[in-house]
Amino acid sequence: MNALKIITRSPEETEALGRRIGQSLKGDELIALFGGLGMGKTAFVRGLAAGLDVPSDEVSSPTFAIVHEHEGRVMLYHFDMYRVESWDDLYSTGFFDYLGNGVVVTEWSENIEGALPEERIDIEISAPGHDDTRIFRIHAPDALPPTEGIDETI
Repeated sequence: MNALKIITRSPEETEALGRRIGQSLKGDELIALFGGLGMGKTAFVRGLAAGLDVPSDEVSSPTFAIVHEHEGRVMLYHFDMYRVESWDDLYSTGFFDYLGNGVVVTEWSENIEGALPEERIDIEISAPGHDDTRIFRIHAPDALPPTEGIDETI
């Protein structure tokens, strides 16, 4: 599995990273986001949506809805798995029906890691301090096509 480390220093840079990745997606990818509260997962997805030609002001955390569907260049399905605690919970979201039918992004992927397909892009987000700096560790099975043209630090 190929890996890349990217550092962003503001929510705007986090959105820009998401946008660059979104612009290169084909429409059948699963992106699994890992990281705690306040790591910038939703900001990243806002940028990803913009890269898929979804109005970014439509993107918010799907915590209470579990999934938000967004129409753009390809469909974007944005899941929040924070409240998913069992296989029954996961099945009730319809998650498996969405796979392969657009870009699927899951926040709180650590809650469903055992159910994630092998073919996916994992993005681990961490904060080294108390500012807006975020470290993105991107792991993909192939040559990381979604990171083409992205510098290590943007």
